[in-house]
Amino acid sequence: MIELKVQAIETYLRRVYGDDVRLLGAGDIGSLDAQGMKGFGYGKPLLVRFETGGEVREAVFSVMKGDKYGHQFYWDRAAILMFQYETSARMERHVHPLGFGYVNGSDALIPVVDPKEFFIVNEKLEGHDYFLDLERIRAHGLLDRDLETAREFARWLARVHAEKLDDPPLYSRRIRNLLGASECILGLVDEAFPRDYAFFGEDRFRALEKRLIDWRWKLKGYAHRLSAVHGDFHPWNVLVTDDGDFSVLDRSRGEWGEPGGDLASMAVNYLLWSLYDHEKLAGPFRELYLAYFGEYLERTGDTEVLEVLAPFCVFRGLVIASPEWYPDHPEAVRRRLFNFVSNVLKDDVFDWEHVNRYLE
Repeated sequence: MIELKVQAIETYLRRVYGDDVRLLGAGDIGSLDAQGMKGFGYGKPLLVRFETGGEVREAVFSVMKGDKYGHQFYWDRAAILMFQYETSARMERHVHPLGFGYVNGSDALIPVVDPKEFFIVNEKLEGHDYFLDLERIRAHGLLDRDLETAREFARWLARVHAEKLDDPPLYSRRIRNLLGASECILGLVDEAFPRDYAFFGEDRFRALEKRLIDWRWKLKGYAHRLSAVHGDFHPWNVLVTDDGDFSVLDRSRGEWGEPGGDLASMAVNYLLWSLYDHEKLAGPFRELYLAYFGEYLERTGDTEVLEVLAPFCVFRGLVIASPEWYPDHPEAVRRRLFNFVSNVLKDDVFDWEHVNRYLE
């Protein structure tokens, strides 16, 4: 929990109101007893009295406490404070925010003034999008390096997933998010498909959601699997160089999660590319799939992942089946993707070596 130090608060006030600010007192709500350089925090609001421009003013500083209810990380808490800063003054009788900021690594309070949007600056990486390799493979077949690249993906995932965290509430949160978050399964069902969709109507979506509830309760017994993850490992988030090296982009949905999510994300894309020329996983994309999946299982020894994989296959299957993001799929491709999404939940253990039976 962050502590707000009196000296840092005074420095913050001067940044916001000017150099003439003079701190008059700081203490718990209801008390302005001077507490020297003692830190404040642990979720307790801090009442501050200060003078600026000849006017005495009071303000309440608050730091949100982390908890297991979706507030484990500072970016969770930041989203809530951003919301309060942006909207509170628009509500009748609601307390008005006077400032918003963050505490940096040196415990300094840094104001964020009139935010409109946030941005990130990343390094520039070399390479081309991996999906271009998949297009090349579809047109011209495999090169010697292609299978090795798929195996290297699996080796990288094995190293990433080797880092574990003992936090059952966080694992439960990740499974809840998989089903219910706006950009995951229920969000896709609501927003990525038209109502009364010809390929997959309302009755089929309802049945799918009901099966997923049973899977949610099953996965409660797998919290020991919580691992470091990428969260969005697919061909548009991988850059590959001509010598076979690769880098990844756009880590998503949290630092920790179920390793099966990463494994499924790339695997279903090999399936997708194969369906454009076959009615099943076949040809060069079957070779890539088997190399990738087999290498991962060999490196990790994690056959338990097959017991939890199905809901993650559903999520990724819905993504690539969406007419919003993939409007040009032939009808046969889209139908088989929906067969996959429906059938994969029927097995308690994902049959990775015979994935084609989920397409019928």
